[in-house]
Amino acid sequence: MEPKSERLRTPRAAGMAGAVFALLLAAAIVLMRIAVPSGNVADAAVDPDERWAVRTALEIVPFAGISFLWFMGALRTQVGEVEDRFVATVFLGSGLVFVATLFGAAAAAGTVLNEGRPSDFGRHYAYTLLTTYALRMAAVFIFTASTIGHRLGVFPRPLALIGYLAGLILLVVGSSAPWSELVFPAWVLIVSVHILRIGLRQRSGAEGKG
Repeated sequence: MEPKSERLRTPRAAGMAGAVFALLLAAAIVLMRIAVPSGNVADAAVDPDERWAVRTALEIVPFAGISFLWFMGALRTQVGEVEDRFVATVFLGSGLVFVATLFGAAAAAGTVLNEGRPSDFGRHYAYTLLTTYALRMAAVFIFTASTIGHRLGVFPRPLALIGYLAGLILLVVGSSAPWSELVFPAWVLIVSVHILRIGLRQRSGAEGKG
């Protein structure tokens, strides 16, 4: 059986990593929206005075990706060995593909920082990679995480329903609705707060028994 100290640390690690990821990714998205207020990174030009926002956002993304991997790993540890293998495989795969596409989109988005004429291909590639692929992988991740969490009783029904709604928004309208990218970090933050509350209750219960 897993040691008590590990059971207590895992929810706290998942919750903290998820909160860090949510805040970092949300900050990167907001900074990109500041640089491209029209909402379409693929077609809009970036004001030279706002290049700092793009540069800062691109510096944030790697740390957001690292935090997400930590969140995903800690969440899998919390789930344990009793989850459905098929759903667990999709959960892991969608999370890894999300991080890969997020990094690819960030690298391509760096073309807007060129001193000369920015690469149109790079901008379109970054926008398509983020809205068409990364957000949809995020939707799959939300669906599977909500399914596993609800089956194991980790997520209450309202939280699972919020997850399904968030995943549906990203899957259907993610590429056409401005600011829809914030749905994913918002969901992760909600889940992280819930996991931290579970960790605090477990800790209080353990101290009470001690």
